[in-house]
Amino acid sequence: MNEQENTPTNFIRNIIDEDLKINKNNGRVVTRFPPEPNGYLHIGHAKSICLNFGIAKDYNGACHLRFDDTNPSKEETEYIDSIKEDVKWLGFDWGENIFYASGYFGQLYDFAVQLIKMDKAFVCSLSADEIRQQRGTLTEPGQESPYRNRSVEENLELFAKMRAGEFGNGAHVLRAKIDMTSGNLNMRDPVIYRIMHADHHRTGGQWCIYPMYDFAHCLSDAIEAITHSICTLEFEDHRPLYDWVLDTLQTEHHPQQIEFARLNLDFTVMSKRKLMQLVNDKLVSGWDDPRMLTVSGLRRRGYTPASIRNFCEQIGVGKRNSRIDMGILENAIRDDLNEIAPRVMGVLDPLKVIIDNYPEDQTEELEAQNHPQNPEMGSRLVPFSRELYIEQTDFMEEPPNKFFRLGPGREVRLRYGYFITCQSFEKDAKSGAITAIHCTYDPATKGGNAPDGRKVKGTIHWVSARHAVKAQIRLYDRLFEVENPEADKEKDFKEFINPHSLEVLDNCQLEPALTAAQPGDSFQFERQGYFCVETKDSTPEALIFNRTVTLRDSWARENKKG
Repeated sequence: MNEQENTPTNFIRNIIDEDLKINKNNGRVVTRFPPEPNGYLHIGHAKSICLNFGIAKDYNGACHLRFDDTNPSKEETEYIDSIKEDVKWLGFDWGENIFYASGYFGQLYDFAVQLIKMDKAFVCSLSADEIRQQRGTLTEPGQESPYRNRSVEENLELFAKMRAGEFGNGAHVLRAKIDMTSGNLNMRDPVIYRIMHADHHRTGGQWCIYPMYDFAHCLSDAIEAITHSICTLEFEDHRPLYDWVLDTLQTEHHPQQIEFARLNLDFTVMSKRKLMQLVNDKLVSGWDDPRMLTVSGLRRRGYTPASIRNFCEQIGVGKRNSRIDMGILENAIRDDLNEIAPRVMGVLDPLKVIIDNYPEDQTEELEAQNHPQNPEMGSRLVPFSRELYIEQTDFMEEPPNKFFRLGPGREVRLRYGYFITCQSFEKDAKSGAITAIHCTYDPATKGGNAPDGRKVKGTIHWVSARHAVKAQIRLYDRLFEVENPEADKEKDFKEFINPHSLEVLDNCQLEPALTAAQPGDSFQFERQGYFCVETKDSTPEALIFNRTVTLRDSWARENKKG
């Protein structure tokens, strides 16, 4: 039974609970995650991974990782390796239960021969276009192939010759013989084998015919004694074919196919084909570009496994397709990093501050908390000196009334430091840009409190100019600037790419403690957002940080303004 009493229930778990009550499958629960190794996994796959592996864990069952590697023209070992890495990174382990559809090629071929002998499959010599034309429509029945009534003996001979490589690509296919008048187009004599002279990444040139997905998938499930074959809603219309193959062949095991709504997320595309277009057209830097919602892209951007698992749990499992607000995913990583990310100070757009009444050669170390809400995370010492960097946006020459940061004659609190008051500022003669601010500090306000009880409304972050570490910051944002890039069928989805999805800042100044940060480490830059050390390009000599997410949903705020 389900050991996780606090786990939110859903219709799939309800089905499994009922199966266990009647001891269906002898009390076993075996699921599977069956990706095609023709691209990298994305956030939609993460939902399926969490669902299948999560159910197996909660019911003391097993979840198989099975690669549906039946199309050698699109598959690569690189994709297999990336899928394994992603599943493990998300926190799941298949143990010894790793399988490949290609491992069943011999059995699948024998099953196809068995269908031919039962007169339930035939070799068709129509072209792909001709088969498509004769398939019919949702309102009109299909036409039977002129080769449908070939004898069993002729079909066996032709299929054996297909297997032996005697025909070229497209010369023949093997089709199931079902019903060309069926209201379900998938049941109109579907193709179950095709000729493809291509070396396979695991079987080499051993085969030149390969099974179609609908044929290989249900039989692979049966061979592995899967109990619940959980898939996304687009396969609902394929379920009758799934059952027909297993019923006709009378396999020992007949898994139950259950469909759930796939993940549709705003401001992105969820098709591997379209993600591959972005990669191939060099609109992103690769499958792991931090703007891509691939698992590897999210990992590189600084998302945590827990945040993705929590997101998948939060959105739940339903039977109807819907769109999910990107803000829910972003809030999931905010919630997780808010608990675990140390606080540091970093200035992204530096403006120099000179404290005129602070000794020129003096440096002191101020104690800063690593996490204000989690004292157990300890503290660190931050150097303070006469010259500092603050954000350009923290100073205005003519500030409005509700601007609570620095301006002429205004006093603010430096985080963990002192109260400072702006006395004057310098400008570039040509551009008119502010180049430096001159301030005085109150030595009695060390630690951010005034003994006379006076209050200031503004607190700003800073770094010591003498001790600051220069870094590049990559500000990643949503890849598309519209909620549904695929909604307008008249336009290419790539036309909606957000031109501001990546901004690179090369002169950021960070507190020196960050020189010890390791690739992948996450931090909250106070007042700025959550950032992580870039895992591919950053070096100790040239630090690079990626922005994972802002502190608040800036997109939601912009929409409210509109």
